[in-house]
Amino acid sequence: MVFLHPLSDFLESDTASARRQLAYPTTANSTPTYYYEGRCPQSGEILRLPRTPFVEAIARGLMKYLATDERYSREGKMYGVLLVELPSGEQRILKAFSGLLNGSSIVEGWVPCIPGREQVALDEASVLVELETIKQKLIFLKQLPERQQYEILSREFELRLQEMSARHQNSKQQRHEKRLKFCETLTGESLTVALEQLDEESRQNGIEKRRFKRLRDEALRSLKQLIETTDRQIRELKQLRKELSRKLQAQMHASYSVVNFLGQSSSLQQLIPKGSMPTGTGDCCAPKLLHCAATHGLKPLAMAEFWWGISSNNQDKFPGEFYGACAERCQQFMGFLLSGLPLENVETTDVSLHYQQEKKLPIIYEDEWLIAVNKPAGLLSVPGRYRDRQDSILSRLRHLLPDGEELMAVHRLDQDTSGILLLARDGQTYRQLSQQFQQRQVHKVYEAVLAGSLTTESGVIELPLWGNPENRPHQQVDWQYGKPSVTHFQVVAKEGNYTRVEFIPLTGRTHQLRVHAADKSGLGIPILGDRLYGCHVEASRLHLHARELCFQHPQHGKALYLEAKTPF
Repeated sequence: MVFLHPLSDFLESDTASARRQLAYPTTANSTPTYYYEGRCPQSGEILRLPRTPFVEAIARGLMKYLATDERYSREGKMYGVLLVELPSGEQRILKAFSGLLNGSSIVEGWVPCIPGREQVALDEASVLVELETIKQKLIFLKQLPERQQYEILSREFELRLQEMSARHQNSKQQRHEKRLKFCETLTGESLTVALEQLDEESRQNGIEKRRFKRLRDEALRSLKQLIETTDRQIRELKQLRKELSRKLQAQMHASYSVVNFLGQSSSLQQLIPKGSMPTGTGDCCAPKLLHCAATHGLKPLAMAEFWWGISSNNQDKFPGEFYGACAERCQQFMGFLLSGLPLENVETTDVSLHYQQEKKLPIIYEDEWLIAVNKPAGLLSVPGRYRDRQDSILSRLRHLLPDGEELMAVHRLDQDTSGILLLARDGQTYRQLSQQFQQRQVHKVYEAVLAGSLTTESGVIELPLWGNPENRPHQQVDWQYGKPSVTHFQVVAKEGNYTRVEFIPLTGRTHQLRVHAADKSGLGIPILGDRLYGCHVEASRLHLHARELCFQHPQHGKALYLEAKTPF
């Protein structure tokens, strides 16, 4: 088989450690860093295939090979390696890429695609041409020059409106002082006339503001109508694109046939009859590698997948980083793929064992109404949509506490942010605390380290933030669609080339502090470790911590102040 590779193709053999790895591959660095897992359809057991430091070293060897050829950097995609054992006991490597590699599904030296693609090749080619046409139309509509004109004009009007509001506010203050003075120095008709003049000035300010807004709306109307028309066309094209993709994928899913280690064969449509299968299901590295191993009588020992090439569109994957099974695609039939492997190759576990391995959470405050936890970085606040994103503060506490099922998270922290997370133990407490957050009555202090030197000591950042549905989870400054967000900041210390700051957010937009730090309209310096928003400095974590929380206790009404020491 031309796609089977010796270990020496990926591991340099000129060092003592590499020679030990090649001599004892199954024992070297065997502690798993991740498990590919799924429930066996027959027994209900959870089957697990590890990713170990040894197979990660093999994957890094593949990365070195990819780095020597620019063709692999032109497009971003997942790559994977599978360490397998031959019937003779020898160990070899399979390697795979997700989807197509430079337009081809079959490339010498790489695991071939899952059978079925060739049956719909002609339909696929035709649909891909239509999709490319739609893509070009979308690019044209999104880059319409009038969009930039609208944004520039909107900003200009907004600045003028802010200047007018500031002038009116100053006039209002002066009128207030004059009223006080007139009331002290004038009487009778003289006082009446003087006060009427002040009221008239106030009315004129209101008229001026309304006229200006009408002028603004009139100036922007034609541009706004054009943008709304193009946005409608964009939605229609996206819907057409979705329908074409769905139709093609349905054909592929009916044709794709995967084999497991019991020798069972099934189409993707049979495996996920009622589920929603996104584009690309069946084209991921893991299914291709496991299917290839099953059909050739090879025993998988460990597997690793990583991203290579340009960063993914939504900036959630980066070159050279390892990632687990994609939840929305291959994870849905991982249990079927792993079925039939010998027990010494695949670890089995009961669902309850997951909880036995969990570490206790640092609870910093607890009473009969609420709990405050110092959330570690990397752990979700609440469970995600998919099975591999169920581990969270909420799910752990629900298992560990007798009344855990009643718990509700009052607010959220980003997965990579550490710090104080507040949870309510009953519905009434949840509603009362939620109201305090909504009405901005909760005082929050965050601590962060910026990946650069900040020259301004303190200030206020006010920017409209918008989550572009085409680029989730990324948030951006958008003067047309954005919602107001306000953050106070104060420099705490200068630490070499970095700056330690305190953030006090007055609003609670998604990724607010991260955007306010990184965007050029804010501080212009990303938070250390924030790769999503442009930090290219190597860091062990996102250096953002929810340090302090102060609110009114919903039962006894006293102010409750909580603090969690910054861990960096």
